[in-house]
Amino acid sequence: MSITLKELADFCGARIEGGDPSATIHSAAEITSAHQGQVTQLTNSRYTRHIKDSTASACFIAESFAVENVPEGMALLICPDPEVSFIKAVELLHPARIYGRQIAPQAVLEANVTLGDELYIGPYAVIGENSTLGDGSEIHAGAYLGKNVKIGKNCRIYPYAVIYDDVAIGNNVIIHSGAIIGADGFGYKFRNNQHVKVPQVGNVVIEDNVEIGANTCIDRGALGSTLIGAGSKIDNLVQIGHNNKVGKHVIMCGLTGVSGSCNIEDYAILAGSSGIADHVTIGQGAVVMARSGVAGDVKAGTQVFGSPAKDKKTAYKEQIAISKLPELLKRVKMLEEKILLLEKDI
Repeated sequence: MSITLKELADFCGARIEGGDPSATIHSAAEITSAHQGQVTQLTNSRYTRHIKDSTASACFIAESFAVENVPEGMALLICPDPEVSFIKAVELLHPARIYGRQIAPQAVLEANVTLGDELYIGPYAVIGENSTLGDGSEIHAGAYLGKNVKIGKNCRIYPYAVIYDDVAIGNNVIIHSGAIIGADGFGYKFRNNQHVKVPQVGNVVIEDNVEIGANTCIDRGALGSTLIGAGSKIDNLVQIGHNNKVGKHVIMCGLTGVSGSCNIEDYAILAGSSGIADHVTIGQGAVVMARSGVAGDVKAGTQVFGSPAKDKKTAYKEQIAISKLPELLKRVKMLEEKILLLEKDI
């Protein structure tokens, strides 16, 4: 899509400084690679050095962001929140693919499926009996929905996602390819030298405006529901065990693993490769930093790091102390040698 610089500025709520308002903008790019006809953004001072050599036609910056060596011909799009304005620009210049409202003849719909209006169901998608699809939702090619599944309005289920029986999904939910929602939780009892499987007869409930990344697994509850709260965003390759209660607007980054029966409260952040033991509560707004292992409760609003995870400041001090151990050992050895020499003299 191509529009004029002025049209783009008006759409994004930005003020033009320099450049040619009638210039054509056809796409967006990063500051390190943007060329003529493209718009970029500059929100981090570490990237300021790249602007002098950029051939981008326009660049979003904040009102208070100081920048020098702006190339002649580059327009600055000055706005209160350049990151959000740039997101709007990307969405405008790179519109999402629109799928025709249709049901492919190769799709399989079992008995008593309830269909809303304006649906897209792709080839070889399977919709189990007694399932319900809300208005405007998309079930892409090869996706599988089991029995008694409820999908809300304007959801998008990408190819080869698997949604087991009895899963309930709210409105505006995105589930990416390879995600598996509602598989059995990992529960066994060791008896007579063998592992006896605990039946997993609950379900998964996903509230509105959740996005779930590719190849993420969310297990059904053993008896009740595994819950994902409204507005939460879950990255690729995340494992969420059975009976977890994930609050609203939680962030879970890639390779995070959450054991069973945890309570992740609203606005918590689990950074990449963090691991949470079972029956743990992560308090509201708490941050578990990357590659941390959490074995106990984390208080609301705190930041923890390490394995076992502890307060970030304490963990950093310990890391610094450990880095000094080789030099400390040398000093101890030297002092021991001096003490031995003194003892001989005595």
